[in-house]
Amino acid sequence: MSPLDPLDAALQQAALRTGRFVTAHSRGLTAVLVVGMVGFAATAFGIAPMAPDAADLPQRTVREAVTPDALEPQLEALAAHGLSLYRSEVTRSGDTVDSLLRRLSIVDASAAAFLRNDPAARALFTGRTGKQVQARTDARGRLEELVARYAPDDSALFDTHFTRLTVRRHGDALQATSELARLQPQMRLGSGTIRQSLFAATDEARIPDTVASQVAEIFSADIDFHRELRRGDTFSVVYEALTADGEPVRWNQGAGRVLAAEFVNDGSVHTAVWFEDRGAGGKGAYYDMNGQNKRRSFLASPLEFSRVTSGFAMRLHPILGTWRQHNGIDYGAPTGTPVRSVGDGVVEFAGRQGGYGNVVKVRHSNDRTTVYAHLSRIDVRNGARIEQGQRIGAVGATGWATGPHLHFEFMVRGAHVNPIAVAQSSETAVVSAAAMPAFRRWSGGVRAQLDAAQTAAQRGDYAE
Repeated sequence: MSPLDPLDAALQQAALRTGRFVTAHSRGLTAVLVVGMVGFAATAFGIAPMAPDAADLPQRTVREAVTPDALEPQLEALAAHGLSLYRSEVTRSGDTVDSLLRRLSIVDASAAAFLRNDPAARALFTGRTGKQVQARTDARGRLEELVARYAPDDSALFDTHFTRLTVRRHGDALQATSELARLQPQMRLGSGTIRQSLFAATDEARIPDTVASQVAEIFSADIDFHRELRRGDTFSVVYEALTADGEPVRWNQGAGRVLAAEFVNDGSVHTAVWFEDRGAGGKGAYYDMNGQNKRRSFLASPLEFSRVTSGFAMRLHPILGTWRQHNGIDYGAPTGTPVRSVGDGVVEFAGRQGGYGNVVKVRHSNDRTTVYAHLSRIDVRNGARIEQGQRIGAVGATGWATGPHLHFEFMVRGAHVNPIAVAQSSETAVVSAAAMPAFRRWSGGVRAQLDAAQTAAQRGDYAE
């Protein structure tokens, strides 16, 4: 054993005894420490006034000459430093190469000539205006890179893709490339109160009209937005804002799908959540918070958003001048407004038929039939199988019509019934048992977002 071993053993025994003592007398030791600290504070208080006054301490001023670098070397270093300037613009109607480059502060004759003559680059000045342009130049205004982002030529891709045109300098030469890229969604929140109309309220809340149309469509089976909307009704919505390379897009109002919405109509609360049920084939749909599908077998209206000009009731016939039962609903809308099938089915007739003018008849399950009359055009053929929401034609004024509108009928086993009543009572589905846990997690998250939108609206803010 080394000479230090007895000392180590003694220290270990002392530490054990001290620990046992502290455990046994913890309250007493705490009191001693408090008293000691108070005494220390009192001692410090008594000593502090004895310290010298800072004003009486000796002071010393230190002066040192600083010589700046000569101006010429600084200018040379600045000139050697690479400097890039970024500017953004939007193409306007009547824009030329010179007018756009002038707004971008680009002074580059070679770039102007390239934009005039290169086939890919010329697309910047053709088609729709409103192309979002970002340019990078050097300190002298020479173009280094130009990127334009705009809607694709195919309108079916508006909600999913954008065109990216890139003009980049390689040495002394410029090169242009064009490609389709996917839009990226960002979550946005909005909330409002009905004072005049749904669209007036969404405008006030800075919510795009395309989102307002989706909200009206989602709750169309619960609320008759033509007749049941009340002053003081409230709504909250979580929706996608579409971005191209992180920049908000300008076409289609930059809005994607509504992810969740809540509408309080005359005290009744209606909620909807977008969810893709993999147990039901992965097809997305809107559900309430209990997992009940908001999509019924039949839509409430064959038009996305319109006004009812004549309901399912007795009326004075506008042409015959006699009181007759109106066996359908008339929707006023401009000529060319898309008309869609209210349910899955098979086209039984597509053509011209007497007072109906251009008409489409669709046969649905359980001996149910829908009729769409006075169309300006027909987009389906006899025998075609169609899905709910599929376009079948456009509003017109053919046949016995005094102006552009859609005449819509619903028949069950050959008897006319009120289409709105059928839509509100038609059957629905629920989230599959396998997907219910995922639905609970997702709906809980968007529920929190809806609550946040409501809180922001109450404060007078608009959450984004």
